[in-house]
Amino acid sequence: MRLRVPPGAPAALKVLAAAAAAPAPVRPHLGGPAERPQAPGPELELQLELDSGAVLFSPNAICQYFYLCRGEEPTDLTTQWLEWEATELQPAVAAALYLRLVQGRAGPEALGLLQPLLAHLEQHLARSGTSHLAGDAASVADVVVWGSLFPVLQDQTSLPSELQVLRSWFGAVSASEPCRAAAALLPEALRELRGHLAQHPPHLPGPPREPQDEESPERALTDDDIAAAVEIWARGPAALPPPREPQTPVLPVAGERNVLITSALPYVNNVPHLGNIIGCVLSADTFARYSRLRRWNTLFVCGTDEYGTATETRALQEGLSPRELCDRYHALHADIYAWFRISFDHFGRTTTPQQTRIAQDIFQRLLARGFLLQDTLEQLRCESCGRYLADRFVEGTCPFCAYAEARGDQCDRCGKLINAVELQNPQCKLCRGTPVVTPTQHLFLDLPKLEGQLEAWLERTWAAGEWTANARHITRTWLRDGLKPRCITRDLTWGTPVPLDGFRDKVFYVWFDAPIGYLSITATYTEHWERWWKNPQQVELYNFMAKDNVPFHSVVFPCSLLGADDNYTLVNHLIATEYLNYEDGKFSKSRGVGVFGDMAKDTGIPADVWRFYLLYLRPEGQDSAFSWADLMLKNNSELLNNLGNFINRAGMFVCKFFGGTVPAMALTAEDQRLLARVTLEMRQYHQLMERVRLRDALRCVLGISRHGNQYIQVNEPWKRIKGDERDRQRAGTVTGVAVNLAAALAALLQPFVPGVSAAIQGQLRIPPERCGLGPGLTCTLPAGHRVGTVSPLFQKLEPEQVEALRQRFGGGQAKEPPPASAPPPAPAPNTSVAPGDPKLIQELTEQVTKQGNLVRQLKAAQVEKAQVNAQVAKLLELKQQLALAEGRSPEVPKGKRKK
Repeated sequence: MRLRVPPGAPAALKVLAAAAAAPAPVRPHLGGPAERPQAPGPELELQLELDSGAVLFSPNAICQYFYLCRGEEPTDLTTQWLEWEATELQPAVAAALYLRLVQGRAGPEALGLLQPLLAHLEQHLARSGTSHLAGDAASVADVVVWGSLFPVLQDQTSLPSELQVLRSWFGAVSASEPCRAAAALLPEALRELRGHLAQHPPHLPGPPREPQDEESPERALTDDDIAAAVEIWARGPAALPPPREPQTPVLPVAGERNVLITSALPYVNNVPHLGNIIGCVLSADTFARYSRLRRWNTLFVCGTDEYGTATETRALQEGLSPRELCDRYHALHADIYAWFRISFDHFGRTTTPQQTRIAQDIFQRLLARGFLLQDTLEQLRCESCGRYLADRFVEGTCPFCAYAEARGDQCDRCGKLINAVELQNPQCKLCRGTPVVTPTQHLFLDLPKLEGQLEAWLERTWAAGEWTANARHITRTWLRDGLKPRCITRDLTWGTPVPLDGFRDKVFYVWFDAPIGYLSITATYTEHWERWWKNPQQVELYNFMAKDNVPFHSVVFPCSLLGADDNYTLVNHLIATEYLNYEDGKFSKSRGVGVFGDMAKDTGIPADVWRFYLLYLRPEGQDSAFSWADLMLKNNSELLNNLGNFINRAGMFVCKFFGGTVPAMALTAEDQRLLARVTLEMRQYHQLMERVRLRDALRCVLGISRHGNQYIQVNEPWKRIKGDERDRQRAGTVTGVAVNLAAALAALLQPFVPGVSAAIQGQLRIPPERCGLGPGLTCTLPAGHRVGTVSPLFQKLEPEQVEALRQRFGGGQAKEPPPASAPPPAPAPNTSVAPGDPKLIQELTEQVTKQGNLVRQLKAAQVEKAQVNAQVAKLLELKQQLALAEGRSPEVPKGKRKK
């Protein structure tokens, strides 16, 4: 492992302390800012390069990795503390340090920003009775929270005297050896940090949010809470929103809440993995389903992004036309999303006449308004192929690390971004010829000229809309560095043609063209698409994506629409996730690591279990990781023992004790308190869902189910049914309330696990008009209602089953079928070869040719380096065998030997 830590990085202390706590010493490289080519971000970045080649950039993920190396698995509570630190504590600390280090304000004034957060820490430590945040032993949560606080506090005497428990905790953590070693760097770190904060002033944090754990005390119920809950219960189905009359197509309706939902268009030439699915389409689908349950007028569109270099490259590799390739993968994507129950109103594609018409219209409007400019770019041109070479069509020697097989956009060895013309010894990947540097004219979107309009729009949108913290941060980073003109054309044939003389041999660059796909896909759904996309007064637009897509949706695309000046609907709510990793690494199709969309259904695990688990660990505030062991745990504990157990028991009691008919109910004060408690949870659920905090909302649902299990367990209706009339009446009330709570859970679960929700509705025979989401727990299944056949909703996952799946998706097996012409295995190195055998020479010559073709195909397909190296080794072995057969001394080809 290699840890790079710029001394002034705001997160340096916690990362260094966690590194010191790792089982094997990790020697950090202290120096200038680490380079991160993948995405824009702060200058002072850390990174941990693992032995596998994977790189972690999130400071909290790095800290958690060191503790995982110690064998300390994360718990829900440590994970919640890490997210709280990242989303609540960090912004407040940055603001406090800015006041103190840059503006020179007194300590108490700066510390005042942290007062509510410090009070929360004190309250938690005092209430839990433990010496540390997540138990009696120090965990990653303690190191991470300490690392944020230490630059502000420096010693526990800085803490207010009334925070005695917090002072004791802070002193104990500061005295630990890992933290003492990290704290020694503080003076230099603060000098570096002062300069960083002066250049990049932080924004003041909003109201703090407390991490919740299962042991947190519940808010005391008031008489008003109970009275309101009883009133909602008594209203029955009348408390639910009336059903909407279905319309086709869905169009905005004046006076209603019109919600337009898009998720980032998946690129057509690859198979989405679980991280891709939770990052866009599944998150968007969950909110779309909630929106429909609220009876908002909702349209959810998506489709495959099909133009661009990658499609043209892949089509050449597979011997298909770009259209044939897109047809194949578009169908594959559609099948995967259908299996995951993604409820698009329309799933389209970008290779349509509507896309051409709308993209060219926006281009013409930008051109007419002076927001486009021309400039010359130097590009590589292959005279043999008669074409300019896009980055992915070029391979050569990296100018930074001398890696001989660097691509024209990035080096796989050192990770640096490359301009293709900088490559040494460049080669055309199609004909292996040598391209020449040639100037070519291109068109640019003049972003600096649009910057003022963009900032004014962002100010209005951020004041009213829900943008995730990472979306705001990434957008501010682009604006902080100043916008630059962005090229919007490419020398390709597969794309939307540029309708301008002098550029008609070019197409639009995918990141100008692709977001326009939202409009054109809607236009293939309805000819009245402008009622959605040119109607900002009546339409709310939600965009869902992973964080790497943010700048194109928050800067480039809005600038295009603002410059076009045609009353376009711009995004109101931009919802971006962090990254979902796989176990302790990354998803990799070529190495067989991780679960991809077309594999999930072959595991035997139902689609709703996948949906539940992905949403349960949705990376909202920081990166998260899929874990087979955790999937088994959450399935068996939350789905089977908590949720499934409660719903099954509630329905079974109706069938077993009351002949399948909901009994009469006479509510007691205890029942009314349950109604109030569940109603409060449902209000919290609505608040979280409206803010698109999907993961926390799901945990509200599980909390409601726990209330139901506790209610049944305390009241024991299976015993009371055997007692006197009073006991039997009590058993009937408990059973009736429980089965109505199960009916409410069917609605609450519908956005997350729609198949399970439908199964509950079917088993309890809930009429469709009673499946809406009300403001609280309602009596939707009154006395006399007949339920159907009740059966278990979930199955237990066994350790042997999960271990087999973990092995299956852990890598090592070939994941792409070899070409039909793949050669047979090479002879072993110690095989005796008789020189001069013509038959053997011919056979080995054919094998060398076939193996060489295979290596070239693998390199062109950009499969994982390890797989290519294995095939190269076989090729060298075959060449050595051929040399021996021909009576020559075997030699390793120059320039290809790995050091």
